Parts: sequence; C-alpha cells; structure tokens
Amino acid sequence: MTQLQLIFLGTGGSWPTVKRNVTSIAVKRGKDILLFDCGEGTQRQFQKSQLSYMQITSIFISHFHGDHFLGIPGLLQTMQLNDRKNPLHIYGPKGMIDLTHQLLSLGYFKPGYPIYAHEVDDNENILFKGFAVDVLKVNHGIPSLGFRLVEEMRPGKFNKPKALALGIPEGPLFSQLQRGKTVTLSNGDIITPDMVLGPTRKGRTIVYSGDTRPVDNMVEFCKDSDVLIHESTFDSSHDDIAYQYGHSTARQAAEIAQKGNVQHLFLVHISPRYLDYRLILDEAKKVFSNSVVPKDFDVFTVPLKK
Repeated sequence: MTQLQLIFLGTGGSWPTVKRNVTSIAVKRGKDILLFDCGEGTQRQFQKSQLSYMQITSIFISHFHGDHFLGIPGLLQTMQLNDRKNPLHIYGPKGMIDLTHQLLSLGYFKPGYPIYAHEVDDNENILFKGFAVDVLKVNHGIPSLGFRLVEEMRPGKFNKPKALALGIPEGPLFSQLQRGKTVTLSNGDIITPDMVLGPTRKGRTIVYSGDTRPVDNMVEFCKDSDVLIHESTFDSSHDDIAYQYGHSTARQAAEIAQKGNVQHLFLVHISPRYLDYRLILDEAKKVFSNSVVPKDFDVFTVPLKK
C-alpha cells in the first residue's frame, strides 16, 4: 500500500519566527507531494527537509493572505532553474487564476513547464488517481477554503488459507486476486476476488482547515478522519481576538476534533506571540487527548486502517 506522510514545513502564522516558518504542509503519497498552503520561505523549508520540491504535483491554497501564498513565486522560479518539465496544478478560491497570472509575471520569468490554475468552491470534489480532494468553504472574513484528502476504498484482507483450500498455488495468482482480478486455475476453475478477499476497507483521510473561525460544517467534514490539521492561532484567553480576526483557539479546535471523532489532531498556525507552545497544547489536551502541536519538519506517517 502507498505510504502516506505529513511533513510540517511551516507551523506558524502571520510572519516567520526563529522557531516556526509560516504555514505550509506537505502530504507525500508515494512519489508525489501535495502542498497545502505555501507561505513565504517554503522553498527554503524544502531544502532543509528530506523532500524534493520537484515532486510537487499540486498546490492547494486556502486563501490569499500572504502567509499562505507568498512562497509560490520563488518556488515556481526555483523549479524552472532546476529544469522542471512536469506540469504543476494550483488550486484555490475565486481569484486563483488571476493571482497565478500575476505571480508568473513577476520579474523576467517565463515558465518552461505547464502551470495550471484552478478555482474551486464549497462541496467540490477533485479527482486524482487513487484519491480525491474535497473542498469546504470556511469562515475567515475573506474567501477561504478547507480541504480533505480521501483515499479510495482498499481491497479486503487476503484469506491465504481459503485460497490454498480452493487450490490456488502461491505466487502470481495471489497478487492478481489481491489487485481485484479474476483468475483461471490450470484445472479450469474460475476464481473471483470476492472468493478470497474480506470486506473492502476505507482509505485514509486527512483534513486541513485553513484559517477559520470554528464552523459547524467542519465537524461533519472531518468525521472519522485519520488526521485533522486545524489552525489554532490563540489560546482561549484571546477568544475575542480570535473571533475578530477569523481564527480558532486551541480549545475550539480540540472540540471539533472530539465531535468529529478524529484519530489525530495537529494544531498549526500558532501565533508568533507564543514563544512556548505548551499553553496551546495543554488547553487542547484537556478536551482532546490525542492533540499535538508539531514543530517545523516534524513527520507523521498516517497508518493504514485495519
């Protein structure tokens, strides 16, 4: 099964600090990388990580505040300098097409590889090979989106004793059945996958909130997900400021994770005012114990569902 990893390239909000760069989260699925937001300095974060920005296939921009998209022009030009040929797709709210054209016109730069901008909106479903990305409109005071990566259903577990009892020899036929193909034995018996596979299993799900006040739809959007990456700009002593500027507190993010029955909550977009993130973490853990405040360059491998 394809490995699915989260790499937290930037976990801070508003502006870079010594400890945290602004928001950018890479999802590595097999050889491909999907990038969720691309704040200033993201290409530098790639250089310090074990990732290659040349493997980015798609970038998803939640909204057009600088700490979420200002890393795009430098990244695009660096890819050009490294002779990228593969196409790149950029998804975002209304205005993404115009913004991409503006970013491509900065300086004396003309890309030598295809760059496609796409505008997406609430409830859209973007299909890829082996997974899809769903879109949710969130509440940040300007057009803003959350995203959900959902893998396709996986085949059920292979029942080796049952396969052997049916006379299937170990080897290539096992693999073909596991891939969902019908096989014919040397004696003419036809074996279909359902004869040796258990019930299909759900793929993995990763939800990214973008910047937002708490929204009721997020609970359903992240329901039963493996991972919720939710902004947590402030602690609850700043509820009023959080609401005023369209953000969430650690407690509010944890309440969404609890109601949504998620497995893992990662709190990001930490305000530069927090030199010590433990206040954020402790507040979240009181509501949802499986909460983490990741540091830049932390890696999390999303486990397969049993």
